[in-house]
Amino acid sequence: MHAIRVVLADDEPVIRAGVRAILAADPGIEVVAEAADGRELVDAVLAHRPDVALVDIRMPALDGLAAAAEVRRTAPGTAVLIMTSFGEDAYVARALGDGAAGFLLKTGDPREFPLGVRAAAEGGAYLSPPVAARVIRGLAGDRLSRSAAAREQVAALTGREREVLALVGEGMSNAGIAARLHLAEGSVKTYVSTIMGKLGVPNRVRAAVIAHEAGLAGGR
Repeated sequence: MHAIRVVLADDEPVIRAGVRAILAADPGIEVVAEAADGRELVDAVLAHRPDVALVDIRMPALDGLAAAAEVRRTAPGTAVLIMTSFGEDAYVARALGDGAAGFLLKTGDPREFPLGVRAAAEGGAYLSPPVAARVIRGLAGDRLSRSAAAREQVAALTGREREVLALVGEGMSNAGIAARLHLAEGSVKTYVSTIMGKLGVPNRVRAAVIAHEAGLAGGR
């Protein structure tokens, strides 16, 4: 299997160096290019066609969210993974709506970076647990109401669909879910599509958020 190819974007050289070092420790991940602003990111993605773009939110020239949206438009085969800091809840909610594959906390557990990259590359969704909690709070003001609403939505799923949703909430890809539940990967794909339809969500990250809100996934 080829290494997962990553373009890393952050305007702070020290952050880029640190994240690159973390990812370099994983032999299955290769950082093929770096970018210091959003325009450089878009150019690098179009030049290298990586599996994952790892993007900071606040960057000059073109901010990370606008750049991420452009990547999603021009290079749909590249998953976008957002790096965020505490206090950026509104930005996270916007990225979520734009189809980001997940969110990593820049000051969080370094082990989450390769986990998030792998999940995004495999078509999964990864929510760093502290970020997941903040995303949930940011989507609505009343956490208890959102939890109750999520539990009501999840109640419409079958037992197997809830099992699949829980693993989506943990950031697992279709292949990983298939292996865990001893199902064909095609069956998992069908389950995920059905789940998103029943929940009324446009992408896996939104489904993952509901999994967290309903208590099916960790990090709450």
